[in-house]
Amino acid sequence: MKRRQFMSAAGGAALFAAPVVHGAGSSAAQALPRWDRTYSGQGASAQRPGEPDRDYRPVITPNGATLPFRVVDGVKIFHLVCEEVEHEFTPGLKAYCWGFNGRVHGPTLEAVEGDHVRIYVTNRLPASTSIHWHGVLLPAGMDGVGGLTQRSIQPGETFVYEWVFRQHGTLMYHSHHDEMTQMALGLMGMMVVHPREPDDDDRVDHDFVLLLSEWSIRPGTRRPDPNEMVDFNVLTINARAWPGTDPLVVQTGDRVRLRVGNLSAMDHHPFHVHGHWFRVTETDGGRIPRAGQWPETTVLVPTGTTRTIEFVADNPGDWAMHCHMTHHVMNQMGHDAPNMIGVDPAVLDGRIQPLVPGYMTMGHDGMGDHGRHVEHGMPVPDNSVPMVGGEGPFGYVTMGGMMSILKVRDRVDGDGDPGWYDHPEGTVAVLATDAQLRRDGIDVAQPPVRDDDGHDHHGHEHHHDH
Repeated sequence: MKRRQFMSAAGGAALFAAPVVHGAGSSAAQALPRWDRTYSGQGASAQRPGEPDRDYRPVITPNGATLPFRVVDGVKIFHLVCEEVEHEFTPGLKAYCWGFNGRVHGPTLEAVEGDHVRIYVTNRLPASTSIHWHGVLLPAGMDGVGGLTQRSIQPGETFVYEWVFRQHGTLMYHSHHDEMTQMALGLMGMMVVHPREPDDDDRVDHDFVLLLSEWSIRPGTRRPDPNEMVDFNVLTINARAWPGTDPLVVQTGDRVRLRVGNLSAMDHHPFHVHGHWFRVTETDGGRIPRAGQWPETTVLVPTGTTRTIEFVADNPGDWAMHCHMTHHVMNQMGHDAPNMIGVDPAVLDGRIQPLVPGYMTMGHDGMGDHGRHVEHGMPVPDNSVPMVGGEGPFGYVTMGGMMSILKVRDRVDGDGDPGWYDHPEGTVAVLATDAQLRRDGIDVAQPPVRDDDGHDHHGHEHHHDH
């Protein structure tokens, strides 16, 4: 059917994003588009608006929020406002970003399969924009690609998008106008569409939403660099870097769902959960039939996709969950720094200190102590944080960036952080005693390394058990 035929249909139904004119001096507001439920090309028909706690368990977005809605004549009404936001990535690191509704990233949009939704988008940015509903099955004119499926939303304008959800799953939304700049500055968010009639196997006790992204923020600067293509130095979960990420708190035995989306500019992220195995249950294309689900402890989330995993939290403790690319669990890495591993700092410091009083070589044995030095007063550029770390219950944790903590407790009181895990006696790795070493025949001075003849370097024959 041609566009002219759409526009002449009964009631002036239009399946294209249309501007709503606001402000003094406008003679009349343009008519809003009305969903044509007879559009056979989409096969969608609206149903009773789904309600939280009745039709679905609302999702939790750690460090984030869910976008509120109201229902008008059976239609769910949402409003997104694109605007500049001063955002804190982790204590000590802030930047001016672009987000939605005062947040970076934008709030999670939540609906139910069959819901008729109408989403207003107001542009308070200094540049034009458009919003793409990533993975949503909808009419082409609602797809949100500036210049291709609609004209871009100019500063000060409000556009309206409208469709019926004919699918369920974990989806995303983001700018699709100059996206290299606008996504790099933060214009993105998550969408969760619940099934209209969920199976009992699909029900969980906790349903978390996690959006992975990457940024380039040079120490001393206050705005992400959208021109970066390789050296991203701030890696985040829901736009926060550890130790600034909120923990995920669950009770032993709870069924847990993690909806992990990736809108990073360049990188895939192997997402790893400690202490548990999980099933990969969904992609952004929909639910995987149970016979096709597979067990993992790490799932690769390619850029531009979502992966949903589910597990039973049956192992109490504080469990790291993070990207397994080693440079992605660091903050503001210095990519141009020379390799100092193995350098004798005494010799180098002695030569440099007469020229630079107080100079101290860093990195000659790795970056594990860098954060501690910063905490103890070592000066750093304005608006920058240590490359790694934060204090943990046993000392300094030499991780940062794209990391959070799953806190599993036998009893959970309230919604807050329960603090660090109280390990049962005898379940924590500790310094070995001399008595233990003697008992088990461990000689730390000469650890055995066998050669191809079955002998270790001590010359003792190694006996194999059969």
